[in-house]
Amino acid sequence: MEVRTKMSDVKVAFLTDSCSDIPQELTDKYGIDVIGFHIMLDGKEYLERKDITNNQFYEMMRQSKSVPTTAAITQLEWVDIYAKYVDAGIQDLVHLCINAGGSSTYNNAVKAAELLEDERPGHKMKIHLIDSHTYSMPYGWYLCECARKVRAGEPLDACLREMQDKLARVEICLAAYSLKQMKKSGRVSAAAAVVGDLMGIRPIISLNDGISKVEAKVRGDNNVPPAMVKWVKSRVDDVKKMPYMVAYTSSTAKRDELVKLCKKEFGHAPLLVFQLGGVVSANTGPDGIAIVFEGKPRRLVDYAVPLP
Repeated sequence: MEVRTKMSDVKVAFLTDSCSDIPQELTDKYGIDVIGFHIMLDGKEYLERKDITNNQFYEMMRQSKSVPTTAAITQLEWVDIYAKYVDAGIQDLVHLCINAGGSSTYNNAVKAAELLEDERPGHKMKIHLIDSHTYSMPYGWYLCECARKVRAGEPLDACLREMQDKLARVEICLAAYSLKQMKKSGRVSAAAAVVGDLMGIRPIISLNDGISKVEAKVRGDNNVPPAMVKWVKSRVDDVKKMPYMVAYTSSTAKRDELVKLCKKEFGHAPLLVFQLGGVVSANTGPDGIAIVFEGKPRRLVDYAVPLP
């Protein structure tokens, strides 16, 4: 990996993993480095964002009888990456990670920050290592916002506090149109998946602080977007002031249907419409949609780990 130091006087760098699902145009715009997860399917290994596109991965999941798995980014990988930032003269590295409860990637980064002293003795780079407690663009978007403001001259500490405040509020409402992948990954029983698909049952799932919970079950595809919007409304006081995003996997028709309903019910357009990547869809399947939104504060603990 080559760190983004081509801009003049760059002393702050921004780093994350590919589960953040940040579109390429935004990583380029704000100077954010994204490290890909390793995804295994049918005996082959792929590096996300390099070896395979999202749409290719969705189609492979449909054709495969096996369950895709992901491998955490290792301590040695992080040490090597951190060392490159030190060599580039970076003073502050903002590293926002996938939920620590769902991947060892964050804990590997914590250990790597300690091992960096052996690789670069006496280095002065400060690593702001943060557990997002979430998945996908809920943390990718806020890292983009943090980078945008810092690049514009706002104080780093204030931008980090604001980002952590946003992460304490963000929620995900996810719907899977097929239970096939959840059955293969063991998230629902085979019997429940067969019956559910035959009856057209679609689960409405919340994903907060890395914990998934079925909030509702509806019958038929047409009832999915209204059920999602209804649940989101139950979580906020004023949807007209609620920042939100819409996510999708492979179906642009389902995406457009959800965006249209959200605009009508929330009174404004989403901040962003984005595609879910391989890490999330490996668990939910290739047919899903989601609403990401800012709800009420939930977490009171600090997201950043103290580092030497």
